[in-house]
Amino acid sequence: MNWFESLLWDPSSVAHIVSLYAFVISVGVLLGKIKFFGVSLGVTFVLFAGILMGHFGFTAETHILHFLRDFGLILFVYCIGLQVGPSFFSSFKKGGMTLNLLAVMIVVLNIVVMLAIYFIANGQVGLPMMVGIMYGAVTNTPGLGAAQEALNQLHYTGDPIALGYACAYPLGVVGIIGSMIVIRYIFRISFAKEESQLKNQDADLKHKPHMIHLEVRNESINGKTLLQVKNFLGRPFVCSRIRHEGHVSIPNHETIFYTGDQLFIVCSEEDAEAIVAFIGKEIEVDWEKQDMPMVSRRILVTKSEINGKKLGSMHFRSMYGVNVTRVNRSGMDLFADPNLVLQVGDRVMVVGQQDAVERVAGVLGNQLKRLDTPNIVTIFVGIFLGIFLGSLPIAFPGMPTPVKLGLAGGPLVVAILIGRFGYKLKLVTYTTMSANMMLREIGIVLFLASVGIEAGESFVQTVVEGDGLFYVGYGFLITIIPLLLVGIFARWYYKVNYFTLMGLIAGSTTDPPALAYANQVSGNDAPSVGYSTVYPLSMFLRIIAGQMILLTML
Repeated sequence: MNWFESLLWDPSSVAHIVSLYAFVISVGVLLGKIKFFGVSLGVTFVLFAGILMGHFGFTAETHILHFLRDFGLILFVYCIGLQVGPSFFSSFKKGGMTLNLLAVMIVVLNIVVMLAIYFIANGQVGLPMMVGIMYGAVTNTPGLGAAQEALNQLHYTGDPIALGYACAYPLGVVGIIGSMIVIRYIFRISFAKEESQLKNQDADLKHKPHMIHLEVRNESINGKTLLQVKNFLGRPFVCSRIRHEGHVSIPNHETIFYTGDQLFIVCSEEDAEAIVAFIGKEIEVDWEKQDMPMVSRRILVTKSEINGKKLGSMHFRSMYGVNVTRVNRSGMDLFADPNLVLQVGDRVMVVGQQDAVERVAGVLGNQLKRLDTPNIVTIFVGIFLGIFLGSLPIAFPGMPTPVKLGLAGGPLVVAILIGRFGYKLKLVTYTTMSANMMLREIGIVLFLASVGIEAGESFVQTVVEGDGLFYVGYGFLITIIPLLLVGIFARWYYKVNYFTLMGLIAGSTTDPPALAYANQVSGNDAPSVGYSTVYPLSMFLRIIAGQMILLTML
């Protein structure tokens, strides 16, 4: 029976460690699918499963726990960075600036409330534990990992901050969803009215391509070429097809416009009115009834040599006689501006004759199987650069020790930059959503299992005999006060749509269960838009904030 005892209890046995992690993760994931009042805690239950096993003495050697914890954290934050990188900088444009400003206010107020409780309690709870409580209150696991890594730099030997996180987390989810409900009743929100308001708003749709059918009526452009018309108008647009005297063709810059010609125009929403006013009037045209067979087809960019090239540099119209009207990237349609940089994974809408479209497909690749293979080089080059950046000491005046971004901050920053600018270094950053999610989930469950197993030894004693109930109460205050203050301000001053506001609240706390609740209640995608707008910056600030607090105040 020695083999059985070794399997159960030997902390240095590989079989024991793998079995322990497999059991903790599988039980935690299964329990995480259970819904309470329609809301589930997801993979966070892995933490509680780990705490339970640690409490009963099932553990592993400390250095192994720390390795798996840190490796899981690196995988998780790096994959998050790759996902949010392409939209990180664009999220600050137009209406996104307001939502991100409100999200920053929530993050700052979380920190202010946490520090206020710390000083009012006169050190009853240590600062590291208060940081752990704060991250549980806002349900932000990567921030907990970053704070833990900062404490490792400071050689912290106190109670595991995961205790505070675990105590505050469940009521944190309740507080986030509860704040949405409270704001709804404070302002007596009518869902029908909010839905109508969303339909009337077009500010957020201006970046999307707009398709119109026009008849040339302006005498001043009669006999002028397409290039001349574009120069006169001063607004970018794509003329996908033209019908002249019953004959349909694909226009190029030398194509001459005549009065009575029928055009298929693709442009941005904000330019549509000016283009219609300049060229003629909108009409209805059945482009299927034509003398030359034209096809429109989405072509997938899969060749790595296309990655980073500008759309205009491909000369599709002059070389192949086709028009590119729009590009779909990560589920979003973009106007086919000549300066748009193509990336592997883009879906390009091409219009032209069948044989010409086939030739363009050959140029771009259009081979789905190529995208099934993850770009391992980009992932591990990025992780290496992220760890290097995270290890660099950054000295600030007045601080006794240099600050480091650490194993969480470094890979996150590098991943965001690679996700946005990697094509300039000829790095293919495309990863299928399923592959990205797989790596993220593996990373987060390894991290949570490690933290839970290590914290489990003292968890029950802390909750029952220690300050566990205080942790729960402090966490609830950290959750609810900033969300209510900023939520009321956003609704009263900025008149933010309630559905978007729910997404803002969920995104600023990076809380998927809250987003699931918002989507279920609203029945539209406005919460998801608000969530995705503020999520990148909020995640970045959450991960960095805890480290900065600990490194500057301890």
